[in-house]
Amino acid sequence: MSGIIIKSAEQIEIMRESALMVSKTLGIIAKEVKPGVTTLFLDKIAEEYIRDNGGIPGFLGLYDFPNTLCMSPNAQVVHGIPNDTPLVEGDIISIDCGVLKNGYYGDHAYTFEVGEVAAETKKLIEVTKQSLYEGIRQFKAGNRVGDVGFAIQNYCEKHGYGIVRELVGHGLGIEMHEEPEMPNYGRRGRGKKFIEGMVVAIEPMVNMGTHQINQLKDGWTILTKDNKPSVHFEHDVAIVNGKPELLSTFKYVDEALGTITNAEDEFRAVASKI
Repeated sequence: MSGIIIKSAEQIEIMRESALMVSKTLGIIAKEVKPGVTTLFLDKIAEEYIRDNGGIPGFLGLYDFPNTLCMSPNAQVVHGIPNDTPLVEGDIISIDCGVLKNGYYGDHAYTFEVGEVAAETKKLIEVTKQSLYEGIRQFKAGNRVGDVGFAIQNYCEKHGYGIVRELVGHGLGIEMHEEPEMPNYGRRGRGKKFIEGMVVAIEPMVNMGTHQINQLKDGWTILTKDNKPSVHFEHDVAIVNGKPELLSTFKYVDEALGTITNAEDEFRAVASKI
């Protein structure tokens, strides 16, 4: 990494296209997440959709990752590799997707319920998703990296959950990972200052138990040290007119799942674009 790269209004609009392709891919996947389906099957659907619509899978081959989607069920935090093991009733599955289109990356994630999940797991999902919005609200001109991290950490720890330390959000652009790093913990008023034209991926990774993690021998899969569930949500956000504006959206997932929510409305400057 070599410094924060500010994006012009035109570049932000190109990045919105990449982000929305990820959003639509997650919407397609949302219709297929059910007991008996394998993560490898979902991965194939995602790759076909992205390529058919003029994109390139952003994760496939990145740092030698072998697939289009990172698929992380239950106690897996992130970077799970798709396989032939069927999902079962009561699972949760965090699906992270990246797209490269017109030279810019989109990158965001959603945690899905497979059938009916335990009430305590459902609460973890709801709190983690809300913590994402708490963090996004602090991504505005004049604030600092620590303000976003503090907002996420404070919200989740009030509910007794663990915030993963070793993995963080990041700047986004012509590279998948740019500066600044965006931890999901921190102190208010600390870290790099946010200015107009910054684009980042904010992505809380929240564990039901300990914040500590392990890595499997595959060199990719991260899972909780106590084997309790972990949840991951991620959005791409730009600072436009000093305020956070979503480039990605969960609208397509919500439509597929029949969910009605206005959680994103405050972060949409031009609703017709989404």
